[in-house]
This record gives sequence, structure tokens and C-alpha cells, in this order.
Amino acid sequence: MTAADQSRPPSALPGAGAGAPDDPDTAAAVPAAAVRPHASVPARPAAAIPAPVTSPVPTAAQVSVPHHNPSPPFAALDLGTNNCRLLIARPSGDDFVVLDSFSRITRLGEGVEASGMLLDAAIDRTVRALKVCGAKLRRWPLAGVRLVATEACRRAGNADVFRARVASEAGLELEIIPADEEARLAVIGCAPLIDRQARRVIVVDIGGGSTELTVIEPDDSLADGLRRIDWVSLPLGVVTMADRFGGGDVPAATYRAMRAEVSGRLVDLAARVAVGDHIAAGAVQLVGTSGTLTTLAGVHFDLASYDRGRVDGRQVTVAGIRETAERLRAMDLADRGRHPCVGRSRADLVVPGAAILEGVCDAFPVTGLTVADRGLREGMLYEMIAAHRSSRRRPDRRGGGGRRT
Repeated sequence: MTAADQSRPPSALPGAGAGAPDDPDTAAAVPAAAVRPHASVPARPAAAIPAPVTSPVPTAAQVSVPHHNPSPPFAALDLGTNNCRLLIARPSGDDFVVLDSFSRITRLGEGVEASGMLLDAAIDRTVRALKVCGAKLRRWPLAGVRLVATEACRRAGNADVFRARVASEAGLELEIIPADEEARLAVIGCAPLIDRQARRVIVVDIGGGSTELTVIEPDDSLADGLRRIDWVSLPLGVVTMADRFGGGDVPAATYRAMRAEVSGRLVDLAARVAVGDHIAAGAVQLVGTSGTLTTLAGVHFDLASYDRGRVDGRQVTVAGIRETAERLRAMDLADRGRHPCVGRSRADLVVPGAAILEGVCDAFPVTGLTVADRGLREGMLYEMIAAHRSSRRRPDRRGGGGRRT
């Protein structure tokens, strides 16, 4: 995962996750016409909002689109505490083909832990990135758009002021989603990687301002085969942990304190879901999605540069991740920043992120995990595509027949 600012060309590969490269800031002259969800595709279908517990999760197989009729593109933007990420994609079979993407570290949530407010400099950086996203969105005849903001905007006292500025200057209407919706979308995005033979699956999404864990039970009695058992959102992310504990030179004692902070907050969830016997039987899958996971995996696999195709869906031992985390912790900030899979923009965040992951593994002592270079954007795309397909197959109310609209 490099810090280079590049534009991702149209790709024949489905998906594009945390490793998607950046794009130049070149959108200042583009008119800021408002980008809103297309009227024919609900951005947040009511039927797709499950109860917090025992809620079904759609799978990638539900979004297949007939090959004979080219499908319109969809777009999903995830504005997190640390990153601004956009995917524009067209349905293709059971997945989608990426047409354009954007990823830039903006650190919108910098300082929110201490002040409770978005800083002016962070807002400026983020608005510049969102102008690029707005320009990209207006280049495509989109059938569906969803633009979400997460923990930094949930916590900041001036989030409404920020949203108004984004609407005015970038022409984008941001939706601030609650933590349970963030967790749900992450699971949908990772659904293609879930082992349906596992007794339990834990999906962990380490963000900039929060970390969500969702416990899933594969269940063949459900159409989608997945049931949400429980979930939790921790107000701990890579930016908030770095603000609190530091992310440059991290002493071993400080690192242990970060791990303990996370594992201590997971005691109640671990007691509720009682997966100890399943873990002992090797029947629990841990799926990790975030820049932290993909960065650690890239370093662990000794990649010369970040390569999504060599990371997404790969299995790695927890022991191997712990060794990689310790190797990065022992480096100074400059050495970390020179690593091709870390880069200067993540050098002070990867160690706090690794501590969060190790804290999760302390609370749920599995021996391996699945690395996912996918998450909220993919979840939004799968859901919008499924809603679009459903609307096309719905009988015409006026004629009562089966004509596609």
C-alpha cells in the first residue's frame, strides 16, 4: 500500500479495496452540481436494514446481472476518519468491474479525540479530495450513488458545518451513518470471503476512528446463508489510538497498553458470543478488513510494492502477523515510512492499527485470519446492484405483467 498519488485506470478485475492508489487533485474547475442517489435505486433500501441481532446478510451471488444487457455503473464513497475512498463500478456476473476509483489519506478525524471538533486543516484537505471525487462521479451516467461518512463525523460537533461545505464546494451530499450500519456494510463487502463451513465468523473492520466487530453464524436455512449474532463498535481506531498513545517511536510497554485497551473492551462481547469451544475446534474464521490489515499483509508477504491480487483473500497465521507487527514497532518512523507497503502517510498509524488487531486476537485467540482488501464501498455496491436488479424484475404495477422497467 503505497502513498503514491495515481489514478486507477479501468480494470477488468472485480472490486478494489484498501490498496487502491490515489488520484491527483485536479477537480477545482469542475462545476459542483449536486451528486445524489438516482431516483430509481434507493441508496438505503428499507428491506436491507436488518435488526442489530440475527440479521441476514446478502452475498455477492445475489447481485448477478444478465450479460446480454450492459448494466449502468454505480458509485460508493466511504469517507472515514483517515481515508477518503471512492469506487465506480459496473455489474459483471456475480461481481463487478471497477471503472474508476480514488483513495486519499485526508485524516479528517485528526484532533477529534482531543477537541471533539473537525480541524480546519483537516476539513480543507478532505474537501479537496472530495472535489476530485465529485469530478469523477459527474463523468458517469450513474444508476446509483451512496456517499457515507463514519466515525469522525459521528463524533465531531461541527459535522453539519463540514457537510454543508462539502455540498457547497464539492457538490456531494454526505450521509453520516451509525456504527451498526457501518458494521453491516463491512460484512456485506467481505461476504465473498466468508467460509460457509465455519461455525462462527468474526469480521473486524479497523477504521481511523472506530473498530467494528461482527459475529456471524453461517446458516443454510436463510436464503443468503448468513446470520448476524452480535456486534460491537469500539471508539478506537488508528487515528484515535495514535492521538492517544503516539504512533512514532512506540515503546513495547506502550504497545502492550494499546493491546490491553482493545482486549479489555471486548470482554463483554466475547462472553456474549461464547466462541471459545469453536475456537478450540478450529471452527472460527476471523476476517480482517482495513488498511491496517492489508499493510501488515503486504509487509508479511515481503511484497516489493502493494499488490491487491496477492493480498485480498489470503490466509495468514496470527503468529506471523504478530511477528510482523513487532518488526514494524521496533522500526523508527522514518524506516517504516520507507517500506514500500507502508509509506510515509501510514508510518505513524500502522503500529496503533497492529495493536488493535492484536488486541482483537487476544480476546478471540484464533490461529489464523483472512485478509480482506474490501469493505464498506464493496458492501454499498453489492447492495445497490441487488436493489437495481430487484427493481428491474418487479412486475409493472400498471399492467400486472412481468415487463422489466
